[in-house]
Amino acid sequence: MTRIARLDSRALVRVSGPDARPFLHNLLTQDVETLAPGELRFGALLSPPGRLLFDLFLSGEADGVLLDVAADRREALLQRLSMYRLRAQVTVEPAGAPVLAAWDGPAEGFTADPRLPALGGRRYGGQIEVNATEDDFQAHRLALGVPDPAADALADKTYPIEANFDLLNGIDFAKGCFVGQETTSRMKRRGTIRNRMLPIAFDGPPPPFGAEVLNGDLRAGEVLTGRDGMAMALLRLDRLDGALTVEGRTVQARRPEWLAVAG
Repeated sequence: MTRIARLDSRALVRVSGPDARPFLHNLLTQDVETLAPGELRFGALLSPPGRLLFDLFLSGEADGVLLDVAADRREALLQRLSMYRLRAQVTVEPAGAPVLAAWDGPAEGFTADPRLPALGGRRYGGQIEVNATEDDFQAHRLALGVPDPAADALADKTYPIEANFDLLNGIDFAKGCFVGQETTSRMKRRGTIRNRMLPIAFDGPPPPFGAEVLNGDLRAGEVLTGRDGMAMALLRLDRLDGALTVEGRTVQARRPEWLAVAG
């Protein structure tokens, strides 16, 4: 049975006007110029040094783009876009429609999640009956080993490649300039990716956010968000072999089938 949930942790920003697409195209990690009405893409707005500020879904509209952002970061995104706007003929404003997710089957009016087909689809607005909770969707996402950058990444501290944006269709390396491009492209080109977000499995409740993952006496990473039995962790790729522990508990790093770890 298809499951549908309202994601109250997400909110919308509408960018419209004659310059909407070129304005966003020059800022975001994703190609916006070719975004067709009704199409959905995944991307981010980075800081100039290349660290993650906002994870975004971009939904094409006839006269602009609808941005799906973490609800508690929407005001900060509005302020950041207004700072970049300068003379661009764009209107940046909050939009009130709910964000909905569907998974475990087809659902009319939903667009496939651009990160991973198994995640399901997303929809903005409409009278849709829900039969699941946002927590159900987060459990589904975590079971697939997909991080939630809004919860797992520390704003302006995490590089997008560490959050697997390059493996989840979140960066278009052929699109040209975007804020933070130099650092992002250099990491990809040189293959110097030391850390990635990976799921870890364990018995019992999740360790606290930020708890240290150890490989023997060596630091191997830190725990991010999770639930009983599984959590995301930012892990050093060169310290995955061997016995991993968190606060004395054994944990196992899991590599999802979709994640071809590089670095």
